[in-house]
Amino acid sequence: MSIDDFRHEAMAETPSTNIECFARARAGDSGNLWVTASRQTGGKGRRGRPWVSEPGNLYASLLLIDPAPMEHVGSLPLAFALAVYRAVRSVLPTGGAPLEIKWPNDILIGRNKTCGILMEAEILPDGRRAVVIGIGINIAHKPDNPHYPVTMLSEHGAACSPDELFAHLFRETAEVLQAWDQGKGVAEVMTGWRAAACGIGERITVNFPDRSVGGRFVGIDDHGYLLLDEDDGPRRAIAAGDVFFG
Repeated sequence: MSIDDFRHEAMAETPSTNIECFARARAGDSGNLWVTASRQTGGKGRRGRPWVSEPGNLYASLLLIDPAPMEHVGSLPLAFALAVYRAVRSVLPTGGAPLEIKWPNDILIGRNKTCGILMEAEILPDGRRAVVIGIGINIAHKPDNPHYPVTMLSEHGAACSPDELFAHLFRETAEVLQAWDQGKGVAEVMTGWRAAACGIGERITVNFPDRSVGGRFVGIDDHGYLLLDEDDGPRRAIAAGDVFFG
């Protein structure tokens, strides 16, 4: 898979670039399609949380059809996080607050969230699996979100437009997905992810829908699972959860 394998369609406005990608998939699109929008009227984040979608930020979704065997799809959002991290790094001045990835796929500047990544999947009527990964990056606006401290690229000296940032994202995603290679190259991707990781060695709390677990963040394994040394307990490999530091 190379950069030439991907297509891009830019829209002025849509309820959601993820919704648009799924509509294309149901209509028979072959995948590897990026959809961007200047504004979303119905964007959402993880667990259905609303995502502010004013013009000036980057809103993009990538449609993939049957991107990997099911056992490898879980590492795809982490691979995307690495691509987004590298794209954002391309537009930030050097010497500023640390740019890091918070497990599993939040991009942080100075421990403040500047990006959200949401992966959704659907089995199509013809049996194909459509996977859509939506990305919202705060460039000129940031949400009033009580769940996390948030920031935007303009607060850190980045003067890029959404189109300029997307050009970096388009290139970096093609390169990372080529390395990921339908999950066969996940170990290589996780090596890059760990180099950008936020908080390894620190105490964290992982919130699940029904409970919370605390301990020391040891790292991530080659499948993208978070490794947690529980307080007075065993080492646990965690596939999904909300991480809080301190």
